[in-house]
Amino acid sequence: MTRPVPPPAWVITGPTAAGKTAVALALAAQRDIEIISMDSALVYRGMDIGTAKPAAGERARVPHHLLDIRDPSQSYSAAAFAADARGLIDAIRARGREPVLVGGTLLYLRALQQGLNTLPQADAALRAELEEEARVRGWAALHADLARVDPATAARLEPGDAQRVQRALEVWRLTGKPLSLHFQDQPAGGGTPLRVLALEPSNRAELHAGIAVRFHAMLAAGFLDEVRALRARADLHPGLPALRAVGYRQAWAHLGGLTDAATFEAQAIAATRQLAKRQLTWLRGMTQRLVVDCCARDALPRALAQLLRP
Repeated sequence: MTRPVPPPAWVITGPTAAGKTAVALALAAQRDIEIISMDSALVYRGMDIGTAKPAAGERARVPHHLLDIRDPSQSYSAAAFAADARGLIDAIRARGREPVLVGGTLLYLRALQQGLNTLPQADAALRAELEEEARVRGWAALHADLARVDPATAARLEPGDAQRVQRALEVWRLTGKPLSLHFQDQPAGGGTPLRVLALEPSNRAELHAGIAVRFHAMLAAGFLDEVRALRARADLHPGLPALRAVGYRQAWAHLGGLTDAATFEAQAIAATRQLAKRQLTWLRGMTQRLVVDCCARDALPRALAQLLRP
């Protein structure tokens, strides 16, 4: 007898500070779900405040997965996420519950939904070469170089997004092929069917205000003490993927005496806004998604109405 095919799993996504966790917890009050985190920063232990990691009380209300699964000294890839998420989706369904993915790391979503291309591994020598070029010429100049060889990727990256500009140039120099074309040449099959609910702002200024409010709440909750504890470890440095997360990178520099408090706060908020902009750019490229205005007063019930539809 053929087993019935389960419906696609739900994904709740959107830019940072759009209210994804609130929607997921509201859904958990009405459906028997388990949450799979789709956030590249939430995987790291000891990085709780600056990542807005769900609190203990929230985790007690509904099972959460892929939180605190790596030390900040370690890396975690989109391929690892896709493999972990597929296993969790099957295991959650085997328990008779519904898997719901929640988060804003859209490369993870692409990896799970469409499968991954085979990209070259990081080349330490080439990365050092690019970093030296950036030291001499500046990342804006390297972004201009990228715009000449891969305009599609350059258009979605800010000139100051050193990590992604470096990776895109690295792929180009290693393969002679733009990163955007690698992504277009998706492998056949290998994807997981998903339904995507995107929380997107009709008013960008309102989202920006929410980002600032949340960041100041993080400071009040002890964010700088959290980063001090990370800095006290001899095995951590700002070049690690974990510590390139927005907020952490700026806090690390501030605690090292490179910026004053006002500059640190302005830089961290600006970096978070840039992250939100990149996330929205990715989302606009996804035609098969349901959109709920996260700035609307009835955003939560509207989102729930979509998620509870049969």
